Amino acid sequence: EHNGRNGRLSVQTDPRFHRDAKALADQAVEFHGLADNIVVKIPATKVGIEAIEDATYRGVSINVTVSFSVPQAVRAAEAIERGLDRRAAEGHDISQMGPVVTIMVGRLDDWLKHVVARDKLFIDPSALEWAGVASAKKAYQIFQERGFRSRVLSAAFRNVLQWSELVGGDLVVSPPFKWQQIINASDYEVVDRISVPVRQEYLDQLSRIPDFLRAYDVDGMTVEEFETFGPTAKTLRQFLDADAQLDALVRDILIPAP
Repeated sequence: EHNGRNGRLSVQTDPRFHRDAKALADQAVEFHGLADNIVVKIPATKVGIEAIEDATYRGVSINVTVSFSVPQAVRAAEAIERGLDRRAAEGHDISQMGPVVTIMVGRLDDWLKHVVARDKLFIDPSALEWAGVASAKKAYQIFQERGFRSRVLSAAFRNVLQWSELVGGDLVVSPPFKWQQIINASDYEVVDRISVPVRQEYLDQLSRIPDFLRAYDVDGMTVEEFETFGPTAKTLRQFLDADAQLDALVRDILIPAP
């Protein structure tokens, strides 16, 4: 019914491969073969973007992850376009592919709140709830203008704005079940807000934070800078830590502590 665009299950590549493009792409192809509705998560780092193009070319629908900014989203979408074009040029069908490019809106907000506290900046706290939304709206606008075949995906919910302000767009919103319950039980008016700009006074406040400008400006970071961007580094560390904890759990099951 949706030609592969909806109804997909995300599978995460091994975070230990985050600096090995071939390993990421090969594992993505392996996961792609598990079921028809798989979409494979690859991080929006320099190495990851190389893997995203390769895996897309090999027929894998990608969910770009560890992505928090407009430049990451746009560079990843461009990689997907290159992969799709290469695949189509060889006569392969791309009509059933459903790539998405995640912006972890809440994690960008979390990071900027950390920066404000760390650097003792005086910022209107209300503005700090809008950074991720502003970046998602801007990325969506660019995707529409450039005709990217991937869709923006909003993730890492922290407040209702991260759903309500994106209503009306051809994008994917992935709220946790808790937020689905809150939204469904509310009397919040559901109206088209995707094209409504974030208030200028909020953008002015946020623009006093250098890392917001890096995230919001389409040229705010080079591809080489993606991995060291604060929320990227923090999230990669969390993923690697979770992987290590899983390894330890399996070890303790196989060889219980004496």
